[in-house]
Amino acid sequence: MASKPDNPLIVQSDRSIILEADHPRFEEVRDRLMLFAELEKSPEHIHMYRITPLSLWNAGASGADPEEILAFLDDVSKYPVPPNISKEIEDAVNSYGRLELISDGEGGIILIADEEELLERLGDSKHLEELLLPEPGCEQGLRVRPECRGQLKLALAKLGYPPRDLAGYHEGEDLPVELRTALGDGGEFGLRDYQRDAVEAFYAGGAAHGGSGVVVLPCGAGKTIVGMGALAAVGKETLILTTNITALRQWRRELLEKTTLTEEQVGEYSGEVKEIRQVTLSTYQMLTYRKSKVDDFEHFKLFFEHQWGLIIYDEVHLLPAPVFRFTAEIQATRRLGLTATLIREDGKETEVFSLIGPRKYDVPWRSLESGGWIADAECVEVRVELDPELKEDYQLAGRRGKFRIASENPSKLEVIKSLVRRHRRDHVLVLGQYLDQLEAVAARLDAPLITGKTPQQTRDELYEGFRNGEILTLVVSKVGNFAVDLPDANVAIQISGTFGSRQEEAQRLGRILRPKQDAGRAIFYSLVTRGSGIATSSREQEFAEKRQLFLTEQGYPYRIIEAEELVEEVDKVEPEREKEEVKEVQCS
Repeated sequence: MASKPDNPLIVQSDRSIILEADHPRFEEVRDRLMLFAELEKSPEHIHMYRITPLSLWNAGASGADPEEILAFLDDVSKYPVPPNISKEIEDAVNSYGRLELISDGEGGIILIADEEELLERLGDSKHLEELLLPEPGCEQGLRVRPECRGQLKLALAKLGYPPRDLAGYHEGEDLPVELRTALGDGGEFGLRDYQRDAVEAFYAGGAAHGGSGVVVLPCGAGKTIVGMGALAAVGKETLILTTNITALRQWRRELLEKTTLTEEQVGEYSGEVKEIRQVTLSTYQMLTYRKSKVDDFEHFKLFFEHQWGLIIYDEVHLLPAPVFRFTAEIQATRRLGLTATLIREDGKETEVFSLIGPRKYDVPWRSLESGGWIADAECVEVRVELDPELKEDYQLAGRRGKFRIASENPSKLEVIKSLVRRHRRDHVLVLGQYLDQLEAVAARLDAPLITGKTPQQTRDELYEGFRNGEILTLVVSKVGNFAVDLPDANVAIQISGTFGSRQEEAQRLGRILRPKQDAGRAIFYSLVTRGSGIATSSREQEFAEKRQLFLTEQGYPYRIIEAEELVEEVDKVEPEREKEEVKEVQCS
């Protein structure tokens, strides 16, 4: 292939891909790259991606053809794709499905391969011998210990041969359930086209190649609805695992409102209530509770003491490590993972792939935004000068200390106050990491604060006050990152976060992405302490760049403004607006 200098892409022999962000074909190429590569860096004018075995396995699981991927890269690359990369793409995409797990028709499981030599090599592997039955293999392949189905899948993935699991599922107890076509307020209800596609991609009409996997959709796009659609499609008793009690009860409300399930059919298994019903909801925290580190996880019995036909893992990217072990033991149960991002901060994406299942459905956030299914959003990074009194402390602190000082920078308080003043008619969420900082902000704004210590009843009351407009500004700790249904929230101000967590950045933006009744735009502000010199970034700036990677991949560029400019603008414009508002009130 001859060089094409006008193309937007460079594929390098170290598996990295460089994409010009200013190129006219940027969005088109970015959306295609997301199918088989992972975003690593997003400097001003270029984005850097990396091809990984996992990214290529997910592509293979979705039916991608390596020849099509290579043809696409040839079409958009400035220079020929390095031969080693072409070979790796071909091998990795094709490696998914070279091995298959199938049923022997009598309750047993057989591992088969596309080449006898590969099967023989695996049969001689010391790493696999405890997962396979010692008896001679059948004509088709190697016999698998049924209880080791999940462990074998994970081990094979680590060896570079992720198997396609076609061994089927036990059916569980029947539960006829349908989605309603009308809601209590008289409004129509039904699955949107992409939600229906997601359910079909997961369930596959009950075929063996369906029934396990992950659906990736933005917050606000109706992942819960997809879960209910899957429940109705499977038609079996279901266990739903959520991130917290607020999410659990939100799921319960949605199930009762949007399906034909009755109060008696939906149970809560929590610290307060221990109900096991046809559809049972619990939390990861509940499942992983134990009295001490040496005690058993007593509530894992939920997995085994009932014949579930489906298990739904909400926010599957947060699945606690202990749950993986038990998930490995229930591979005969259909499993659906729901998430806005497959990114895990602990690097256990391969475990999710192997034990929950491959990515079955994904759609670019901006595509849903253009269709009006999620709110149009603007992302703004506000650079704030470090409080002068803290500069010496900052210079002398260690790396972790530097991050905290920058995060809790008191100079942010004036900026927060200016932003809330600018958006005084909006529904504003102030999101942070450190309780001392959040308490100071809540006091300065005279706004309610929700933290992990806030009683559940108080949380519910404050959330309801926010929903109905009695409360316009709410200060929230990390408990607000997940599964909080606040459809009218349209402004988020992030004042501190969990180091470079990309998943947290995505979740926080998701708090304001539900479509607005007035079709208004959402704004996501991230307050970041700037470095002390021209060529010096603060620790918070460095982490901010990492946090923004996922959103950049989804097509949300960050506009950077200086705090001084913002405060000056608010001080200049808002007094006139406030005068006009007073006049309006007097006239009315």
